[in-house]
Amino acid sequence: MPQGRVKWFSVEKGYGFIEHPGNPDVFVHYSAIQSGGFRKLNEGDEVEFEVGDGQGDRGPQAKNVVVTNAAPVSDRNERW
Repeated sequence: MPQGRVKWFSVEKGYGFIEHPGNPDVFVHYSAIQSGGFRKLNEGDEVEFEVGDGQGDRGPQAKNVVVTNAAPVSDRNERW
């Protein structure tokens, strides 16, 4: 399963991008986040994900995104 780090994520818009070393950034929609309750990611979170078969308007799209290591609160840059 590919691993990456959240480049940015907008709670207001419900999407963001994951940095995937050696590959183009991967688009992530809140509906792809595997989490109970409110689905969101924080800048700097380390994640595992799958890349969908097709490409959307924003390039490769992540699915089944799981946070493996949350970024420390002091390192987070909340986007609103």
